Amino acid sequence: MPSRASFFASNNLLSGLPDKYASWMLANAPAISLERGHTLFEVGAVGDGCYWLEEGVLKVSVASHQGSERILAILGPGSIVGELAMIDGLPRSATVQALRDSRLIFMARRTFLETLHRHPEIYSHLVTILVARLRQADVEAAAASFLSLKARVAHALLQFAKHLGEPAGTPGQIVIRYKLRQEDLAALADVARENVSRIISEWKKRKIIDQQSPTVYVIDEAKLECEAKVFR
Repeated sequence: MPSRASFFASNNLLSGLPDKYASWMLANAPAISLERGHTLFEVGAVGDGCYWLEEGVLKVSVASHQGSERILAILGPGSIVGELAMIDGLPRSATVQALRDSRLIFMARRTFLETLHRHPEIYSHLVTILVARLRQADVEAAAASFLSLKARVAHALLQFAKHLGEPAGTPGQIVIRYKLRQEDLAALADVARENVSRIISEWKKRKIIDQQSPTVYVIDEAKLECEAKVFR
């Protein structure tokens, strides 16, 4: 389990703040428990602060007007959720749900703004971090645009494996004990479910994955990582 100090040490908007600011902001930050399947917040909810994921797994998603889901990210321990609300205070732009029982630390926007008022030198730090994140987003978007459908599905499955998987009995294999639907992979990879079905069938024949039951996937990690590097 990551320590509270890593709240400001991981790759997020608050990373790198001096300890004196971090200690003050986290002094009375409450812990929140979220059961699997429950929602932390939904699109449009008040942006009153951010959450640090101490343990568990979260899904960040949005839905179209037709009701189809687009998964933006799968997050594990050490991740920050809702940090942009600390800056602009706007309503939530995505829905966040727990895929595993989770424990989070909540930092109120009010506390953050009080710290900024007392220490305006923090503003220059925030500008630097925001610019770096924008540049990184541009690089990632450009790289993703050249990936094949198969590579995008592989990246999605590897994300689920990273946060929901565990080492299998055979070296180099990962087992996911979770009811992972093809719709979930399609929503994260941003491809049609029919394409996911075709790709999964091919990978089963090539022994890249072995679906032992609706809730158990065994993955050959090295082979799947090779699939994730295929470009158009």
